[in-house]
Amino acid sequence: MKKIQMVDLRSQYLNIKTEIDKGIQEVIDACAFINGPAVQTFQKNLEQYLGVKHVIPCANGTDALQVAMMALNLKPGDEVITTSFTFIATAEVIALLKLTPVLVDVDPDTFNIDPRAIERAITPKTKAIVPVHLFGQTAPMEEIMEIAGKHNLHVIEDNCQAIGSDYIFKDQERKKAGTIGHIGCTSFFPSKNLGCYGDGGAIFTNDDELARQMRVVVNHGMTVRYYHDYVGVNSRLDSIQAAILNVKLGHLDEYAAKRRLAADFYDNAFANNPRLKTPCRFTRSTHVFHQYTLETRNVDRKALIEYLASKDIPAMIYYPVPLHMQKAYLDPRYKPGDFPVTEHLCETVFSLPMHTELDTEQLAHITQSVVEFLNQ
Repeated sequence: MKKIQMVDLRSQYLNIKTEIDKGIQEVIDACAFINGPAVQTFQKNLEQYLGVKHVIPCANGTDALQVAMMALNLKPGDEVITTSFTFIATAEVIALLKLTPVLVDVDPDTFNIDPRAIERAITPKTKAIVPVHLFGQTAPMEEIMEIAGKHNLHVIEDNCQAIGSDYIFKDQERKKAGTIGHIGCTSFFPSKNLGCYGDGGAIFTNDDELARQMRVVVNHGMTVRYYHDYVGVNSRLDSIQAAILNVKLGHLDEYAAKRRLAADFYDNAFANNPRLKTPCRFTRSTHVFHQYTLETRNVDRKALIEYLASKDIPAMIYYPVPLHMQKAYLDPRYKPGDFPVTEHLCETVFSLPMHTELDTEQLAHITQSVVEFLNQ
């Protein structure tokens, strides 16, 4: 049996090696390494795939979030509501810009931000909401946009884990995750569903003026070369990464289908197991399974992960510490117990290998090993 990995990038590369190598070689031959034709091509292809007017490539997903907030002209002290159950980057950029992160709890089934908690957290200082589309499915965007409209708030979608997911509105209209709010942000970190071979990111919007502003921000605040009208940053997607992403974009829906098949295998193996709760599939969103995350019940999670490791099966905890309990973000406004769902999830969830190259033999070994441990 092939070695099991959390993400098997090498096997994925070997399956598309001819396309990838050709794209990289074209960039090297052209020597257009920054903002070259490969970046422009990828930008246009991603706009078409997402059905969005503007894609602004940038250096990484964290920069994407920061640039979005800079373009909205948020001021120090402005409050930005987001979830406590997410990767640190979501709150990191809020703090870096001297904005005030306001954390709220999540839905116990989907693990995504709870709209009722958002509404309760709004104050006169609130300027924006950052829903995180966690683990591969979209947050309840219709409800979030209704709340934002009622209170005149901006919505920045953190779509670093759900690119390719469809959100389904009550009237059955579909839109891609990241294209529903005022701005969407994504990461192309190698392990993402659409990942490059280094760092990369992008910002999406249908707003012409926001797009113009963000293109200025990512390029040192320049409107004309060497004329800097705004404070900006240097955040660019290089051409080699764009060439890689352009190849992988053509396979993105195929990759999502493979991830769903692996998730189906896991679901079937763990169905009706009283000690495991399989991932919820939100009826208003397709799931692209960036992670396959199980909630344990009366299980020694540490011992389970150690047992799997003894069987050469990796497993990860996303995330072991909620944002409001991270040392860098301790705040007298929050104390243990304030976000019971988030805190419970941090104590009970774990993720199994999930990627496009999992085969039936590997999946059988993983699931049999989990069940063996639970039956001890």
